[in-house]
Amino acid sequence: MNLLTEPAISVDTGAKLSLPGLLSAMARDEVRQFAALRPHQRPAWHMFLVQLASLAVWHSKRAAVPRTTSDWMELLRTLTLEIPDDAAWRLVVENRAIPAFLQPPDPGDLKWNVVPTPDDLDILITSRNHDVKQSIARRSNAEDWLFALVSLQTTAGFDGRGNYGIARMNGGSSSRPMLGLAPASGRDQRVNPSRWWLRDVERLLAWRRQYGVKNALGREDGPALLWCLDWSETVQLDVGTLDPWFIEVARRVRLSETNQGLVAMRANSKGPRVRSKAYKGNVGDPWAPVHRTEGKSLTLGSGDFNYRRLSNLMFSGDWKVPELARLGKSEKADDRLLVAEALSRGNSKTEGFKSRTVPVPSNVVRVFRSTTVADLSQQLMAEIREFDEALRNGIATLAAGGERDRMEKKHYGLSHQARNRFDAIADTLFFPHLWKRLSAENSGSTQVVDLVRQEFLQELFDAARNELEAAMPGIPCAAISRPRAEARCRRAFYGRVRKVIPQMHRTD
Repeated sequence: MNLLTEPAISVDTGAKLSLPGLLSAMARDEVRQFAALRPHQRPAWHMFLVQLASLAVWHSKRAAVPRTTSDWMELLRTLTLEIPDDAAWRLVVENRAIPAFLQPPDPGDLKWNVVPTPDDLDILITSRNHDVKQSIARRSNAEDWLFALVSLQTTAGFDGRGNYGIARMNGGSSSRPMLGLAPASGRDQRVNPSRWWLRDVERLLAWRRQYGVKNALGREDGPALLWCLDWSETVQLDVGTLDPWFIEVARRVRLSETNQGLVAMRANSKGPRVRSKAYKGNVGDPWAPVHRTEGKSLTLGSGDFNYRRLSNLMFSGDWKVPELARLGKSEKADDRLLVAEALSRGNSKTEGFKSRTVPVPSNVVRVFRSTTVADLSQQLMAEIREFDEALRNGIATLAAGGERDRMEKKHYGLSHQARNRFDAIADTLFFPHLWKRLSAENSGSTQVVDLVRQEFLQELFDAARNELEAAMPGIPCAAISRPRAEARCRRAFYGRVRKVIPQMHRTD
């Protein structure tokens, strides 16, 4: 069960690797996929590996990221020299008074409860046994428990009394967001986990060497692997005393080996492990957007990473874009992927894993966060709103029997489904056309700019018109009034379009 020496992590080559073996293979760009990793665990696993590798290289004072298993084993062991027998890297340590991997020491006098499967230990909370089934991982192995531990300990929120969340989120009902810029791989522009990991590690190290990285209280170092520290019921850690890249543990958990395999034991705590409520998640997480005026990290809530949210985060200026979502000065301006992921959370519940990957082509990656892009994104969103309102007004007119002076809130409400479908189409169009518009602006040709804009408007027009025609038969209206109401519905739609964008005059 020693992660430093025993192969436990399955990768796409069919091999199983130890933790040092995995880091060396990723440094050599040999890993493309983790066979047992569940989708919602990906951001936690990526952030954990980046933090761990960055801490190991930084504290070793090495100039470059190692490529060999032996080097990584030495670096990881150096992080835990005070813990004997590699206990801090073992999944199971029978003596609970000393730490195990991501499992803090037992202070004694705790009430422990059995957790039979890794998915029961993980962060997903479901009120009904559907969508993601509960307690199904009964034939689990070490890496299932490994991924569940990383997911729980580094991304958990508040799940009721005694089950507190991490420091890197804005409140217990929030989430730990990940917004980053990853290298694009291959023609299909997929995320390569090895290149992404190496890029983030090298960016963090270069950033710390050049500028220094400070925690919430302005300090540059402190304890980093929090599972190695004693956890007394009367003592909380202050986030200002920790290393800026600290790896936290949110819960009291210990794994044990039985005749049926591994099981977990879980105990409550009287408070969060790290005292950080006042910081609202703004504790230096290099993947977390932070609001500039409110000083809080992003709360995804029940939302999604649609074009409006991503534009707001990246271009509005209201949010401090995380360092790992920026292109470094020394990085090549090649194709990139803007990756946004988080588990949507509510009050003691989870509402789905949200993930969005936006390709950023090489010809715009250097300037994709410029003021020009910010202005263009606002223009595109304004154009989308015009077609959305035209669609809304047309359907509401039909619902009111063609009598515009009788239109009420309930009539506008009947347009929601059509508008949601239109918005989903606009979402797929937004970023490709934003990059086209940016390239056109950079060309200096007003003719090219006009052509690119017209292409976007035409696609929006076609999408809105199609949704209008598809929705009309399902809108309730008295039969005797329907011919006139449908005529006025189309007139309201096309009239709004012509008023705002005169060149869009087609009515066929």
